[in-house]
Amino acid sequence: MTIHVVQAGETLSSIAALYGVDPTRLMSDNEVPPDGSLAVGQTLVVRFPRQVHAVAPGETLYSIAEVYGITVRRLWQNNWTLGGKADLYPGQVLVVSYFDEIIGTGTFNGYAYPFIDRQLLDAVLPYQSTLTPFTYGITAAGGLLPLDDDALLAAARAHGVRPVMHLSTYTENDQFDSERAALVLTDTEIQNGLLLEIQRTMRQKGFAGLDVDFEFLPAALADDYAAFLSRLQRILGSQGYFVWAALAPKTSPDQPGLLYEGHNYAKVGAAVDAVLLMTYEWGYTYGPPMAVAPLPNVRAVLDYAVTEIPPAKILLGVPNYGYDWPLPFVQGTTRARSISNQEAVRLAIRYGVAIQYDDTAQSPFFHYTDDNGTIHEVWFEDARSMEAKLRLIAEYGFKGAGFWNLMRPSSQTWLTLASLYDIL
Repeated sequence: MTIHVVQAGETLSSIAALYGVDPTRLMSDNEVPPDGSLAVGQTLVVRFPRQVHAVAPGETLYSIAEVYGITVRRLWQNNWTLGGKADLYPGQVLVVSYFDEIIGTGTFNGYAYPFIDRQLLDAVLPYQSTLTPFTYGITAAGGLLPLDDDALLAAARAHGVRPVMHLSTYTENDQFDSERAALVLTDTEIQNGLLLEIQRTMRQKGFAGLDVDFEFLPAALADDYAAFLSRLQRILGSQGYFVWAALAPKTSPDQPGLLYEGHNYAKVGAAVDAVLLMTYEWGYTYGPPMAVAPLPNVRAVLDYAVTEIPPAKILLGVPNYGYDWPLPFVQGTTRARSISNQEAVRLAIRYGVAIQYDDTAQSPFFHYTDDNGTIHEVWFEDARSMEAKLRLIAEYGFKGAGFWNLMRPSSQTWLTLASLYDIL
């Protein structure tokens, strides 16, 4: 894999010729618009096929995979244009393998809401080890809020991806609620009932494990939370399930703030099979314009985390989105719009501006002036920033990564991942 940064005057054809690759594949892999429009500073992922196969009449993905001793998932990963589907036509050229330098193996989890576009879901599932529908919340009585996730679970199984149940303190109003957490963590009878509901749901729906995400916990609940997770692991682990927990991005054990105080890294890490470090949202909806996951900030969290938790238990949180801020920024008034990485590139193309790259944050950004004369600042993720984050997994010896989330299209995220890692 090579990451090419578009320069002024370059075209898709000239870039393809520079690397000796098929321009049609280069276009489809990077989801370049049909007219070939590019933005200066935009990245293109260039992959170099080692072995290809021309589809003969009557062949299927399964028969082709068997011939080469690989999985259908690998064929999907090597051919973004398949979109995770099995449809083929005679003469179609499939990539069997690339000249990639794989740096590791990992577990990669993606989060999705039930209303995700099905075509997008099919395309990205081959790049996931597990799929976690968001979310089973908690009722005011301490019971389990249901989730209409049957379509997601069926799609996951069709792509060889294990489904994971997500338990959070989300309420009927789509908000994390500390009081719901306190109810479950401090009332034994209610906790017993919730545990029974969790087990029943996991059996009925065929989940492989449980991912727990209790956010905004006060310090007084930290020990109760760790004890709850430990109890979950004992009960579910004895039945063959794994238990994960999400952790706020702390850099010290006594970090102040409601987001951090209820998460004791050492105790939570000891209680569960793996943790997800939510290393994103430094740039967020109501905050000032900045990278969503600046690399120095991410590293600070990782450097602390590995002092409390074995690296092999850690999943790196990776953002798959960006933000668009109208300027000037006014604290308490300005609201950024969440956008996909591809939409960010389309904005740069539409308004004819160059994408810049912050070498410290390791993130792309740009400014544009909209049709109403308002200046905007955009921060997002591209192949460069994604590679910088994903390489941390091998560097620190982590279990893998968790992507928040799968809802927004970004082919470069998955091409970069597949170029660097074997996906378990």
